[in-house]
Amino acid sequence: MNSDLANRPLDRLADILSADMAAVDALIRDRMASQHAPRIPEVTAHLVSAGGKRLRPMLTLAAARLCGYDGPDAVKLAATVEFIHTATLLHDDVVDESGQRRGRPTANLLWDNKSSVLVGDYLFSRSFQLMVETGSLRVLDILANASATIAEGEVLQLTAAQDLRTDEATYLQIVRGKTAALFSAATEVGGIIASAPKPHVQALFDYGDALGIAFQIADDLLDYQGDSNSTGKNIGDDFRERKLTLPVIKAVAQATDEEHAFWQRTIEKGEQSADDLDHALSLMAKYKTLEATRDDANIWVTKAKLSLTGLPEHPIRTLLHEISDFVVARLA
Repeated sequence: MNSDLANRPLDRLADILSADMAAVDALIRDRMASQHAPRIPEVTAHLVSAGGKRLRPMLTLAAARLCGYDGPDAVKLAATVEFIHTATLLHDDVVDESGQRRGRPTANLLWDNKSSVLVGDYLFSRSFQLMVETGSLRVLDILANASATIAEGEVLQLTAAQDLRTDEATYLQIVRGKTAALFSAATEVGGIIASAPKPHVQALFDYGDALGIAFQIADDLLDYQGDSNSTGKNIGDDFRERKLTLPVIKAVAQATDEEHAFWQRTIEKGEQSADDLDHALSLMAKYKTLEATRDDANIWVTKAKLSLTGLPEHPIRTLLHEISDFVVARLA
């Protein structure tokens, strides 16, 4: 499946939600303003204007609409989700010392690390102001827990990313924290604000959780076999940054002593030469870890689809089902 075909369900969902997404964008512009610190909207606007599919806020709006809600609180929660996501991107780029995101220079490169961290903090604060405005303690609980889980996942990744003892269970814990937590919170709060029955809210949570895990696994796979023009990243950036993602974890688990020494040198010690990426890719090919990683992503896509079966019949449910395929279709 090519990228145009993969994007169609997401584009159709965007069309259905276009009025609400316009309201979300307007609310984001309003709330990222700062009377006393003009750098805040400058930094935020740079990242927001870089594009992206706005998948997470759309999931909140879609979940609410699917459950019969079409009120203003869904817009506030979608903006909240996007603020949390943008804040984590600003912080991540500092932690990862990244120079490029979505094909453009990162905020920390254009300004500095201090600005990125502090503006990220500001957006987190704005997100909490927005979620409080809904008047729902349950919503506040879900999104506050998600924010804490995201930070916890990032810290776990920091300590585990260059440790060859990191196994697939730890990787899944990291992914569920740093990525899936916001996906599942985005879909769950849509159901909560719609006063949906508990089984429907649980199904929405399960969908977001599985979709988020599949999304991150596919993202890690794209680092080794994606198109840099469409991903905005160079092939092997994760390897050069010594990130122990699933394709490498699978290769390390099957490595000979000599191969293990290679991974120790390049990932744990960070001693890399020009041809090390090619050798890493050859080891992944030897053990078919890229194919195995794709299979894992597909397993989570299937789980996401199955979770939708208990939800009401609705055109949006059909689109959410198709969007699950989009996650892996990006790999084609």
